[in-house]
Amino acid sequence: MLRLNEIKLPLDHDADDLMAAIAERLGIAEDDICSFKVFKRSYDARRKAKILLVYQLDIELCKLRESQLLEQFKHDSRIGPSPDTDYCFVAHADMHFPEGEQQRPIVVGFGPCGILTALLLAQMGLKPIVIERGREVRQRTKDTWLMWRKRQLNTESNVQFGEGGAGTFSDGKLYSQVKDRRHLGRKVLSEFVQAGAPQEILFISKPHIGTFKLVTMVEKMRAEIIRLGGEVRFGLKVESLLLEEDVDGVSQVTGLTTASGETLLSKHIALAIGHSARDTFQVLSDQGVYIEAKPFSIGFRIEHPQSIVDQAQFGEYAGNRILGAADYKLVHHCDNGRTVYSFCMCPGGTVVAATSEECRVVTNGMSQYSRNERNANSAIVVGINPDEDYPDNVFAGIDLQRELESLAYTMGGENYNAPAQLVGDFLQGRVSKALGSVVPSYQPGVTLTDLSNALPKFAISAIQEAIPAFDRQIKGFAMSDAVLTGIETRSSSPICIRRGEDYQSTNTRGLYPAGEGAGYAGGILSAAIDGIKVAEAMALDILK
Repeated sequence: MLRLNEIKLPLDHDADDLMAAIAERLGIAEDDICSFKVFKRSYDARRKAKILLVYQLDIELCKLRESQLLEQFKHDSRIGPSPDTDYCFVAHADMHFPEGEQQRPIVVGFGPCGILTALLLAQMGLKPIVIERGREVRQRTKDTWLMWRKRQLNTESNVQFGEGGAGTFSDGKLYSQVKDRRHLGRKVLSEFVQAGAPQEILFISKPHIGTFKLVTMVEKMRAEIIRLGGEVRFGLKVESLLLEEDVDGVSQVTGLTTASGETLLSKHIALAIGHSARDTFQVLSDQGVYIEAKPFSIGFRIEHPQSIVDQAQFGEYAGNRILGAADYKLVHHCDNGRTVYSFCMCPGGTVVAATSEECRVVTNGMSQYSRNERNANSAIVVGINPDEDYPDNVFAGIDLQRELESLAYTMGGENYNAPAQLVGDFLQGRVSKALGSVVPSYQPGVTLTDLSNALPKFAISAIQEAIPAFDRQIKGFAMSDAVLTGIETRSSSPICIRRGEDYQSTNTRGLYPAGEGAGYAGGILSAAIDGIKVAEAMALDILK
């Protein structure tokens, strides 16, 4: 097949126009085209008066040999052979994995990374045991809604902990900036489609699926892991690792114990615990697993009417069915040397309570597949780093997170309300007294206040500088009625569990730090891709 890139057509083009455009680009008759399929579809909105759809297409020819066209267009970078995007397993069941002393591999955590690690291990015949500290996704959803509606926090079943991980209560974005030469992202998306995700996620440029669809998908993927001989167990939190020390001073993991007193034996443990498993990070550090501090970000959630963003990005095409709700990605380098950027932008979504610890307030963003809520929201965060901002110890970043989350709890009224302020008041340095046209979506509620004390001074001044700068890119971004809600602290893990090229901990053999919590991913897709890589590394080590 041939891969044809950069076919551009108007938003309102007919189905036949795509066939005609292929024939014209290749200089052949339409009858010479046996079939084609869309590999990717994006849009070019640089000229708002003329937004175009941009296609990548795979084409099968009937009467012409592909080699002739490849030779003809050998200097045209837009035309070439279709790459092989099928996933190839590094190991499989009929390779007769060793038995006897070889225990089943364990996967700790059942978010996107843990799910794909377990699924790949199961598909390779390794029958993993998965343990998850939270509850199964249906009960977890009920627990989460109890927090949002009745202020009742379950510290083991919430936005951060439970089946599906933190990504379950999010926009469900399925794109990342990970270099993916092996097309592992395609494998992830294919598994998601197999579990019930819309087919379109395989070809649209910024796929998303939303919370409700994620819930059903997670259940189906769990069922597939079990069908293949795996086991998934909920309500089990790691209490400690079982370790043996070798003569070279490097430990070998031999199993783990849980908080309920159970012991599980294995020399291959994937650690996909997410960025909020602070107690488990401490357990690992106490047992000598090498952990180092890493940069993360802090800030607020900002809400605008989605119509403002649509108009700014799409002009007269705002509301177009194919384009959907508009998003944005913004960065500003401040005079004080800090960088402010938008993160986890949720078109047509809501701001949600995301704490996992009592008497603390944390925000996050979420959208459903339809993205049809009134407001757009995103995190507006300031990058910080260990050397400059929290150099005291490896967990000083977590200490900072907790300090800010506790302060937000107090500022919100000590009832899990979030502190909030109108953008106009924030820029002018005055307390907000009443809401304007933008109704905040955060549940259980907000308390209007002055957010200038909610973050360190360097972060406040940076965000105050960035918002007007963002307004020059998204007209209306600095509207006085837009709402800031505090605070966002869990954009990424503040620590990294260092691993080597074999994906094992640098000083604890058999322990495979994985995903966002270990510092190796930043979203659903990148975490799932990392899960595949870790599963492959575990399987190859078992086969040695």
